[in-house]
Amino acid sequence: MAAPSAPGASPVPSPGEDRILTVPNVITLVRLSCLPVFVWLLLGKEDQVAAAVLLGLLGATDWVDGYVARHFGQVSTLGKVLDPVADRLLFFTAIVSIIISGDAPLWVCVAVLVREGIVAAATLVLAAMGARRIDVTWFGKAGTFGLMFAFPLFLLGSSDLAWHGLFTFFAWFTAIPGLVFSYYSAFLYVPMASRALAEGRAGRRAASPRD
Repeated sequence: MAAPSAPGASPVPSPGEDRILTVPNVITLVRLSCLPVFVWLLLGKEDQVAAAVLLGLLGATDWVDGYVARHFGQVSTLGKVLDPVADRLLFFTAIVSIIISGDAPLWVCVAVLVREGIVAAATLVLAAMGARRIDVTWFGKAGTFGLMFAFPLFLLGSSDLAWHGLFTFFAWFTAIPGLVFSYYSAFLYVPMASRALAEGRAGRRAASPRD
């Protein structure tokens, strides 16, 4: 049995967390491999419907890899990094492609990109400074959920499908709350980041050998 960690020290990785080939990691890699297909469908074939369906599936399966990892004991160090990276790449790739195609309001796309860019940069800076990992808040999850469905709906609203106006209505119905929740969660991260930095540094000091 592994020895317990000192109070405030960084948690010791569980046995098996250094695994690379796990089912959750494969799921994440499959989702990442679908991004070029989405870009081709939207910008190459100009098929908004197929692109919307694929993007909706990618958004709807966002929780699958994390669920499998937690409930089947397949949490890995690689997965902890790969999963949020995949989510960020999904957002950036999809939204930049939609900006190019012009199938969603530009200001909505820019607002999402600005928020995601700030959060990504802050995450990298905090990690470099030794902060502990910050858990995603409920507001952050709700914002991501809303936006992941808003953009496929905007694509359907720009298509030639019947009732395309209804898709646009529901796109706004999910986009506005999604933006509000995502920006509110970004403000909540400010005090959380301060605590994470202090706790991370305290943990490193406690774990470092003393003279």
